[in-house]
Amino acid sequence: MNELRVLIIDDEESIRHMLSMTLRKEGCSLRAVDNGEDGLKELIANTYDLVLCDVRMPKLGGLELLDELKARNIDATVIMMSAFGSRELAIEALKRGAYDYIDKPFTRDEIVLTLAKAAERLRLRAENRALRARVSRRQGLDRLIGQSDPMQAIFATLERVASFKSTVLITGESGTGKELAARAIHELSPRRPGPFVAINCGAIPEALLESELFGHVRGAFTDATTDHDGLFQAASGGTLFLDEIAELPLALQVKLLRVLQEGEVRRVGDTTSRPVDVRIVAATLHDLKKRVDEGLFREDLYYRIHVIALELPTLRQRPGDIPLLVRHFIEEQNQRQGTAIEGVHDEALEVLTRYSWPGNVRELHNVIERGVVLCAGARLAIDDLPAHLRQAQTPLQQVLAEDELSIKKLSARLERELIIRALKRTEGNRSAAARLLEISHRALLYKLKDYAIEA
Repeated sequence: MNELRVLIIDDEESIRHMLSMTLRKEGCSLRAVDNGEDGLKELIANTYDLVLCDVRMPKLGGLELLDELKARNIDATVIMMSAFGSRELAIEALKRGAYDYIDKPFTRDEIVLTLAKAAERLRLRAENRALRARVSRRQGLDRLIGQSDPMQAIFATLERVASFKSTVLITGESGTGKELAARAIHELSPRRPGPFVAINCGAIPEALLESELFGHVRGAFTDATTDHDGLFQAASGGTLFLDEIAELPLALQVKLLRVLQEGEVRRVGDTTSRPVDVRIVAATLHDLKKRVDEGLFREDLYYRIHVIALELPTLRQRPGDIPLLVRHFIEEQNQRQGTAIEGVHDEALEVLTRYSWPGNVRELHNVIERGVVLCAGARLAIDDLPAHLRQAQTPLQQVLAEDELSIKKLSARLERELIIRALKRTEGNRSAAARLLEISHRALLYKLKDYAIEA
């Protein structure tokens, strides 16, 4: 029971002294007060693991203290004590929220055993809370698959930013999983019980998008026959995911900026604004800063949504995750299609790993779904893959396929390709890339200049 924080509430000095002596020998830290009102003040101001409380005291009795704790939503493990023991009194104390009940007078061993049971209960509750927290985190991230360093960094960032309300901007190529990352932020956040609402800003005509986002009142335009709450209202208490925010028209960018600044939304045709409690997560595959420079995106809105930036890696930047993704998608399709594919042949996996995946994880998912449907054997084979994957060449094969016999020129082409690959694998870290290439950092800098490689 070392380090347990215990509060003793009893109007008898002899009881307080005996309990203090006993529990200090057990390694507990103690505070003792002589009435219920002071005990309540202590429990409001500080946190205690266990409370030993007498039933009958001046100012505020033990049962009344239990009522106060319940009314104030203070979670405390309370053990009631009384010299006027009766079955009815014990049952009443337990009904009002006490964990246990002990009759006075009690021996040292009795009180130590009672507290040991309560301490075990506290330990189990703490373990359950930790387990629920781990399960919650895993559920929030279970749609994002990856063991590579880039993905582990993404997972860590998602867990770190989820608990805040700050706007997040997710960037990355098409098919990298931007909506999955947005959902993970929602699932990991305190807003998880609330709604997650997603909209693609480029998929809805501009004339309808304003009403869809902000809502409208009856008579605001020709077809507005009833009042309509927009997606901001629908997402209240939760998260609104604005996919392809770069496609948002300039006029609506102004309204979005006002919502972010004021926390209020005004429906089309309305004269008053209404408060909304929404976290915004935005995503785009475009370079928003470039759009700002081109006058296509408001600079003030850019900085407003660029509070936390998260760039998802392409699949070609994490080829080590491809076997894991393949297994995951095969299992997913087996459940969905009712098939029993056991895995993938090594030759087919080599093709899948070698391919550059311009469509990223979404393209890989579609390829595996097609393969599972067409597969006639127990495992996916090369013939179950699309022709363009089977015919895809490695950089070396591409170089050798050219009608060129100059060793100098072909060596330069291959060397350039290896440098680019090393820089991608190290995410632009030149020192790490030089180590992979087994050349000096200085030599790499010369070659970057010679081959006009930007890094």
